[in-house]
Amino acid sequence: MEESIFDPELLKKIEWKDEDLRNVASLSSLGDDLVLRPLYVTDFDRGFIELLSQLTHVGEITKKQFQERFRHMKNQKSYFITVIEDITKEKLVGTVTLLLEQKFIHSCAYKGYVEDLVVLDEYRGRNLGKLLLENVTRLSKYLGAYKVILTCKDRIVSFYEQFGYVKEKGNANLLTLRFEDKFYDT
Repeated sequence: MEESIFDPELLKKIEWKDEDLRNVASLSSLGDDLVLRPLYVTDFDRGFIELLSQLTHVGEITKKQFQERFRHMKNQKSYFITVIEDITKEKLVGTVTLLLEQKFIHSCAYKGYVEDLVVLDEYRGRNLGKLLLENVTRLSKYLGAYKVILTCKDRIVSFYEQFGYVKEKGNANLLTLRFEDKFYDT
């Protein structure tokens, strides 16, 4: 069994109802070639770094560095990196990261941060980014986050808004999705 950054059973606990998917490809529509799963320690060889490089500058990372950082993040128990793998090509084609910050406020709830959402160029247009975002949003709520925040470029704000993320006053590139109305003030 592959070493994963978080327990793969966690993804099975997220409730998915087709009527709630807001034009998102459902998990069942991925087909036989694509699989949604946690990041594995062996994903360096499946192109994880190359995938991230379509988002931003990554730098030179060795396999050893990747494995050390992976294990450090896994031990923190607050990193939930989800990927989509094309299993016929043994290649990662999409990823998103959820980072949970532990808080004392809101009854010791978590604040979630969505980071590093990217889909390989040749796989875009298949709603995989929407699927990853919907999955990470549902995962953050399931894990007890009272809100999730992210930053993005101006040109993709509308992408996140269709999932209920709202621009924060004073910062058009910071978007928030609140799960509890009673926590509106923070």
